[in-house]
Amino acid sequence: MATIKDIAKKAGVSIATVSRVLNYDPTLSVGEETKKRIFEIAEAVSYRKNAARRKVYRRIAFVHWVTETEELSDLYYMAVRHGIEEEASKHHLNLLKFVTTEIDQIPNDIDGLIAVGRFTKLTISQFKSKTEHVVLIDSDTENQGCDAVLTDFKTVIQQAVDLLLEKQFVKIGFLGGYGIESNFTDVREKYFRDYLSSKDLLKESFIILDNYHVDSGYRMMKQFLTEHPNEKIGFVTANDPVAIGAIKALNEEQIDIPDQVSIVGINDISVSKYIYPALTTVRIEKELMGKTAIELLVERLREERSIAKKVYIDTTVIERQTT
Repeated sequence: MATIKDIAKKAGVSIATVSRVLNYDPTLSVGEETKKRIFEIAEAVSYRKNAARRKVYRRIAFVHWVTETEELSDLYYMAVRHGIEEEASKHHLNLLKFVTTEIDQIPNDIDGLIAVGRFTKLTISQFKSKTEHVVLIDSDTENQGCDAVLTDFKTVIQQAVDLLLEKQFVKIGFLGGYGIESNFTDVREKYFRDYLSSKDLLKESFIILDNYHVDSGYRMMKQFLTEHPNEKIGFVTANDPVAIGAIKALNEEQIDIPDQVSIVGINDISVSKYIYPALTTVRIEKELMGKTAIELLVERLREERSIAKKVYIDTTVIERQTT
């Protein structure tokens, strides 16, 4: 039986090109004459796709850090999921959905896995035991063998802090959350400490940690206002929900925003522009991250790529009324 390798040799092209042509890959840039020659050779040698390979690349495990109900408290994850689902539909991929408590239920015959969230190395090793084709979103990891779609949080923090410095705030704080491991430090907090230290502006009492939700943002700001009344300060928050909670606390205490306390969030979730005052934030391209993860996985499968890729998506400051 003729193989793709045989066709590639006769056509004078790579095996990958033949595979992509025969699978009608719309992203392939190759001339019509080459495509025609490949199809003619395939027909002449009676090439048939292996029946067992027709289902390959179709069953993809999608592991989400939060449930769809929990997404409502942080719309960042909902937007990422929408990007994944939309792009997966274009490629006719069958997404098998799981949350982190259901990893043991993931079948061993999946063709690939996409995981969204911040995972431990142990959890990532569990993913890799299910399939060699793993794409991580949001896990700033050194794991070899996994593709990843990441945000450059070092740049994000610098963008947020620089904006506050431009607004003449010399006191800058951080509202964040605790990690998934006892010795875990959120990279946003780490980069905040590093950048403020480099400018000799770091003050530990201005860093408050709780969780990543609206309620925790509210509690942290209440705590700050009790411990530091009448302080003129700018805050960077780990995400927009924390910022929204902090703004609620400031409004209750009738604190002037942004003249006395300024807030810069991270993510730019859909509701950020509708709260009062509208939130200044660093926009992360959430749906694009989801789509990029699917593109990486499809490319890895079609090209049989074994070298992992890390893709960083640019971020943009969206200035509104809290600065």
